[in-house]
Amino acid sequence: MPPDGLPPPSWRITLPHSTAAVPIARALIRTVLADIDAPADSDTAELLTAELVANAVEHTPGDEPIELVVELLPSGCQVEVHDGDPAPPGDLSRPEPDDVPDPWQEHGRGPLLIRTLSSSCGHRTTERGKAVWFTLPPK
Repeated sequence: MPPDGLPPPSWRITLPHSTAAVPIARALIRTVLADIDAPADSDTAELLTAELVANAVEHTPGDEPIELVVELLPSGCQVEVHDGDPAPPGDLSRPEPDDVPDPWQEHGRGPLLIRTLSSSCGHRTTERGKAVWFTLPPK
């Protein structure tokens, strides 16, 4: 917790529910991590954020905007992507040995990347749908 009981630095932006959100999110996460002087690896944050945003666009119905939230925590940096669909995302738990994605397929590696490169990840329901998140440790 920062001094004087202030909440940790955070940043929030609304993105369009379209494929255009992915490159926007990549640029924004790099910028925000520099702006809040986050002690996390910006390349990894950019990759995992792009995965979460792409999944939200591809797997949630409708055209409601997506929200990107970044919060600096004592344990590192947490990134959340909020969407309007309450259905849980693809499995973010550790896979069984038979659940390894086919490396020749175009889709299906996002959850593996998120599980492997983050220090923790998951999802939670929200008033408007769900938030899918990952945490990166300090560099």
